[in-house]
Amino acid sequence: MNPTLDLKTPVRESGATITDWRPEDPVFWETTGSKIAYRNLWISVPALLCGFAVWGMWGIITVQMMNLGFPFTQAELFTLTAIAGIAGATMRIPASFLIRLAGGRNTIFLTTAMLLAPALGTGIVLQHPEWPLWTFQLMALWCGVGGGNFASSMSNISTFFPKRLQGTALGLNAGLGNFGVTTMQIVIPLVMTLSIFGSMGGASTILMKDSGWIFGKIAAGTPTWIQNAGFAWVLTLVPLSVLCWFGMNNLKTVTPDSGNPLVAFAKITWLYTLAFIPSILGLYLYLPKPTGLGLISMWVAIPLDIVSALIIMKLAAFGPMKENVTKQFAIFKDKHTWSLTALYIVTFGSFIGFSMALPLAMKVIFGISHVPNAAGVMQHTLNNPNAPTILAYAWIGPFVGAAVRPIGGWISDKVGGSIVTQIISAIMVVASVAVGYVMMQAYASATPEQHFPAFLGLFIVLFAASGIGNGSTFRTIGVIFDRTQAGPVLGWTSAVAAYGAFVAPIVIGDQIKAGTPQYAMYGFAVFYAICLVLNWWFYLRKNAYVKNP
Repeated sequence: MNPTLDLKTPVRESGATITDWRPEDPVFWETTGSKIAYRNLWISVPALLCGFAVWGMWGIITVQMMNLGFPFTQAELFTLTAIAGIAGATMRIPASFLIRLAGGRNTIFLTTAMLLAPALGTGIVLQHPEWPLWTFQLMALWCGVGGGNFASSMSNISTFFPKRLQGTALGLNAGLGNFGVTTMQIVIPLVMTLSIFGSMGGASTILMKDSGWIFGKIAAGTPTWIQNAGFAWVLTLVPLSVLCWFGMNNLKTVTPDSGNPLVAFAKITWLYTLAFIPSILGLYLYLPKPTGLGLISMWVAIPLDIVSALIIMKLAAFGPMKENVTKQFAIFKDKHTWSLTALYIVTFGSFIGFSMALPLAMKVIFGISHVPNAAGVMQHTLNNPNAPTILAYAWIGPFVGAAVRPIGGWISDKVGGSIVTQIISAIMVVASVAVGYVMMQAYASATPEQHFPAFLGLFIVLFAASGIGNGSTFRTIGVIFDRTQAGPVLGWTSAVAAYGAFVAPIVIGDQIKAGTPQYAMYGFAVFYAICLVLNWWFYLRKNAYVKNP
């Protein structure tokens, strides 16, 4: 330790860049580091929360579009949540590398401010139900910016904390940030009932079907400002952006050459803009006509999207940025990058996928009476008068998943991450099979509401297990990788796992359309079982590569 260093006042450069950062040094951490680290963490959390809210809001918006009689089919509405999902996942790939390229403060400020554009755009298109489907799909695509923010946020926070606190710190950032899903699911149904912007916010529309919010039903015939689902976030994004700029820091040890803020902003904007190219290409090849060509399956679209994004990043980087990108691509040579990617899909992939798909799936399964016609063929079009109020319950699972995430990180810091991951994976196998069975029973019933309590309870178990597992996976990454690699690995694994937001709405929607919703959950259970074995092989068996990190 340098005896001449004033530990109470770290050396800084202009632009709030900290030049001396040694979180593993106990004296430095106690006297200086912890205060700065936690300040950055507590600003990061609400910024990340808004990112999740903007990214995930189409899961709630599509339910209300059905209630308002927008002229789109159930399958078309499922594509809106899926498009937001794949865009957000793709944006995470460049976001994984932004902290080292542009600095933490610069990145979190700009990516938070960027959310204003899709929030305003969504509010505008929702005032025009007569507009073509592609306009809504474009806004869903743009909302993917919010999904990308997670990778940069986690990469940033990981650099501030010592290894012994990685699970707790990352669990807090992710867990409280993920409350954006719950916050959105509670706030949006409420703000849609209020004319909070007066004449500037546009005219109301009348509900054609019963809707609801956290405290119960909103009756058909109620005036609704669905556009507020987008507009309302402006009220928080503007002050949050200011707070990010004046309260957060860049670390010179992590970002040795970010350049001045304008240069950093140019890097971020350039890479984020390029990230839309593979998303649009994959969606154009995947989505059916008239929006796309319908040439490839989802399972081809996802790897095509990932590979295209990586190639574009590699080719588009220039100058010092090219060297930094090349250095960070070294994570792909480490086998633990790939094992932890699979395990993170189990946890975060499940959390965000179910968060995106569940509200509309609940509406389609429990809001309709499933009865046979005269020929004995099941019909799924009759409104269920006893349906549960979907928007009064859809928030509970994501709330539980986000709430327990810091607990998962804390427990993992005490007993090891991989043992926690093993336990929750086993729980998710059983719960997935059980909820699939309940979905099968409900989708064949004229009174599906009788199966709703079991359905909701089992999904709460799935969300809780996935939330705890998020904390344990963060811990494992923080222990296995050094400080320069942990951030990019966190970003990369979160990027791939975020494709759950694309997979779950498509798989569940397709299986509901086929009349076999249970197959979606059975398929997820098989994947969880495979990853349970993978986790044991890498981290828990007698001669594991790294024992219970």
